[in-house]
Amino acid sequence: MNKNNEKQQDLKAENYNTKILADEEIIRLAKENSPRLLSKFKSAYPDFFEKLASINANLQNSEIIFCIYLKLRLSTKEIAIYTFVTPKAIQNRKNRLRKKLGISSDTDIYKWFDNL
Repeated sequence: MNKNNEKQQDLKAENYNTKILADEEIIRLAKENSPRLLSKFKSAYPDFFEKLASINANLQNSEIIFCIYLKLRLSTKEIAIYTFVTPKAIQNRKNRLRKKLGISSDTDIYKWFDNL
């Protein structure tokens, strides 16, 4: 019975390490503004996209990628740097996304994505 527990713990540790590596790669892809970010995030977090689609099925890929940046808790300034636009443009995108997803202006958008 003890060997079974050890195997389960090894599997959990392996899954945890795999998840950390995937998350590190996702962050690297986000910082590089890589076109592979969307597919990598989809394979790591398929539930995220189902939940987004249930709220608004008409989001464009660029909006979904922006949601990924917010889910990763990247600041307005960081997103602006990685996507080569101004912080003001990112703020405008956040406001448009709030309207599309029905997020009130008094709700912290990062907490909203954490709870998604």
